[in-house]
Amino acid sequence: DVSLSMESNDVSPSRIDAAKSAARSFVEDLPDTINVGLVSFDGVARVDVAPTTDRESILLAIDRLELGESTAIGEAIFATLKAIEAVPPNDEGTLAPARVVLMSDGETQQGRPNEAASAAALEAGVPVSTIVFGTPGGSIIYSEPGVAPQEIPVPVSPEPLAQIAEATGGSFFEAASAAELRSVYDDIGSSIGFERREVDIASWFAGLGLALLLVTSVFSLLWFSRLP
Repeated sequence: DVSLSMESNDVSPSRIDAAKSAARSFVEDLPDTINVGLVSFDGVARVDVAPTTDRESILLAIDRLELGESTAIGEAIFATLKAIEAVPPNDEGTLAPARVVLMSDGETQQGRPNEAASAAALEAGVPVSTIVFGTPGGSIIYSEPGVAPQEIPVPVSPEPLAQIAEATGGSFFEAASAAELRSVYDDIGSSIGFERREVDIASWFAGLGLALLLVTSVFSLLWFSRLP
């Protein structure tokens, strides 16, 4: 979310700066083999970086994010689903599972509604986990030529994001500080990142065989007063 409300400094140093920092940490901590894309949105949605393993391109795009007017969450979800559809299958023809992490402080003001976007994500089998970021007391200073600056309240709106997560099978999180946002991203990262490891399970089967032998020995003593 790069809408103007993200300029609010109810989160230090500001919502947008804290969001950028947390997003960078999230990207850096993911396993290298996972494709990551970046979609930003204000009144329109843009695929800044298509899903890729090139972490540097993602980090540079995060740094370049700029604020704009209005909020189009529904359009952002549709743009993300389109970017996911463009990812080719692997050599075996299998499509990789996908997940969307949506961070915002507001609610849709223009574009397609959240409900339509949620339905499309559900049909595509892509859960959308949402993070509402900011506090109820957030505000920004708005000014234009010839008009005295005005303080405009920009409280967070958790309900729309909670509904998106529930409708798509994702998880909903709330963060009111930079530290809380990093913690949320850590939780999400731990659930979608994984490593494959080769584990020797021969000892497990040997232990199971020994356990079964002990059990049969006990029953043999009980019923026949002798070992098998």
